[in-house]
Amino acid sequence: MTPFGARLRALRSARGMTLKDLAAQLQVSSAYLSALEHGRRGAPSIGLVHQVCDLLGLIWNQAEELAGLARLSHPRVTVDTAGLTPEQTALANRLAQTIRRLPPETVAALHALLDATTPQPKPRLRRAARRAE
Repeated sequence: MTPFGARLRALRSARGMTLKDLAAQLQVSSAYLSALEHGRRGAPSIGLVHQVCDLLGLIWNQAEELAGLARLSHPRVTVDTAGLTPEQTALANRLAQTIRRLPPETVAALHALLDATTPQPKPRLRRAARRAE
C-alpha cells in the first residue's frame, strides 16, 4: 500500500463511503481506485488528487498533505546512483534488498534521520514578501 492509498482509504472509510461510491463520484473505475489504494498503480495525477480533495471537502493543510502523499506514492522506485560514491550506491542497493524486512521502528528512524538531514524549503510567503520589498 502506498502513503496516498492508505490515506485515501482512511478518508473514504471515515466518511462511510464505499470504494464503488467514491469511484462513481470521481468518474473512475472501482478497479482503478482499488489499485490506487493497494499500491498496484502509480501515483495519481494531480487532477485526480484535486478531485478527491474537492469531493471529500479537504482544504488547506489536509489537501496539501494528500498532494504530498501522492508525490511519495510511486510503488516502483528507481534510484539513479550514477555519479554517486560507492558507499551511496551500496546503500541504495542494500535498502532495495532489505526494505521488506525492516521493522516499522527502523523505517520510522530512517525517516527521522532523513528529515533531520534534509534542508527544509522556506515558506512561500516569506519569499513572496521579500520580492515585494
